[in-house]
Amino acid sequence: MSDQPPPIERLYDLNRLSEAGYEAVIELGPDERAKLARWVDVLGVNRFEGKVSLTRLSATRFNYAAHLEADIVQACAVTLEPVSASLSLDFTRELHLVRQVKKMIDFSGELSPIAGDADVPEEIDSTRFDLAAPLLEEFTLAIDPYPRAPGVAFDAPAATEEPPENPFAVLAKLKEKRQ
Repeated sequence: MSDQPPPIERLYDLNRLSEAGYEAVIELGPDERAKLARWVDVLGVNRFEGKVSLTRLSATRFNYAAHLEADIVQACAVTLEPVSASLSLDFTRELHLVRQVKKMIDFSGELSPIAGDADVPEEIDSTRFDLAAPLLEEFTLAIDPYPRAPGVAFDAPAATEEPPENPFAVLAKLKEKRQ
């Protein structure tokens, strides 16, 4: 993944969220898919469609549920030939609005939850939330880091009969020569 900022952004103000909730469809056009392909370092993204559903749980808690469909083309890890893959993901996140003052000064004395725990709400510090960010995170994590073309197997190089010389053995020989 690139160090560049995310290629897409879909901001939504959670203050506008009604009791009925909100649904959004995030479908990328050709230019955005090309930017996304460069961002995640794949040959191409042929389709990227996300459906996001937001509901208000309380004044500071929100439920984010999403379904993502994507088609990508990657280079085979063995032959470098193009390999197509389809991704289909469903996930949810609970968002918890944490005000800056509370974040900076916590007098509760409680231990914070372990980072990465799936049952822990995701803390956000603003009601302006990027609906595309969780889609991009899950999409990036779902990409196979070592794709292989069908029928292609990696053959490890044959083991040599003699193990390579240990660097410390070379030093020991040099020391013996000096003495």
